[in-house]
Amino acid sequence: MKKQHIDDHPICALTIAGSDSGGGAGIQADLKTFDAFDLHGLSAITALTAQNTRGVRAVQSATPALIDAQIDALFEDFDIGAVKIGMLGDALTIRTVAKALRRHQPGHVVLDPVMIATSGAALLDPEAVGTLVEHLFPLATVITPNLPEAARLLGRDAVDSALMEDAATELRRLGAPTVLLKGGHAEGPDLLDVLDDGIAIHRFTHVRLDGEGHGTGCTLASAVAAGLARGDSLAEACRIACDYVHAAFRDGYRPGRGNLVVLDHSSTRARSVVNH
Repeated sequence: MKKQHIDDHPICALTIAGSDSGGGAGIQADLKTFDAFDLHGLSAITALTAQNTRGVRAVQSATPALIDAQIDALFEDFDIGAVKIGMLGDALTIRTVAKALRRHQPGHVVLDPVMIATSGAALLDPEAVGTLVEHLFPLATVITPNLPEAARLLGRDAVDSALMEDAATELRRLGAPTVLLKGGHAEGPDLLDVLDDGIAIHRFTHVRLDGEGHGTGCTLASAVAAGLARGDSLAEACRIACDYVHAAFRDGYRPGRGNLVVLDHSSTRARSVVNH
């Protein structure tokens, strides 16, 4: 597909996140999503992981100097319409990314507060949660936690799926301007995602699909960022992103010997969502 252009330059979106060696989540999923939205994808890698569809075996964080160098190099050369932030890992990386964002002041920041992998492996130091809230929530256009992440952020054992709207509002009180709370971890025949933009509550409902998806959270956040980068309103970007994840999951596949379903970003169904 031909990339969308502004003044002869393609619209660019940047992911600041970890690498998934299995290709289903992290920057790999983000770049596939940006491509599906006809954007030029950029990446600043915060961590390398050794993982597959069965689990995470090792994680190695990038140095603050390398993270800084990646981000600075990208902002010096590209017009970046939106930034998606994923796995950060620790407080030092969070502070490094926050300082870089304050330097470059991108128009949109979508923060996915990645804390736990699908396999259950910890991807954020528990002691860094407060740092995330303090340093990155105020810089975000929208945060996109799932229910377990929302519970961690709110200091609860769990977030009741029946009270998602209240939880989203409470998360905004922590300092995030808007919250897209993902309901994938709830039970029931329907999957509900809730957007609280400070003015209204928007509900996005889809039929729950069978299987355990891999990279759904990464993809949703990067799809929101892609929509914002191309000029969609926040509510429209979130609606299209939810539809896109649902379509790509419906056409998903199992590339490894584990049970995880990887999204098909190139499926005709997923691509058609982007263009409507």
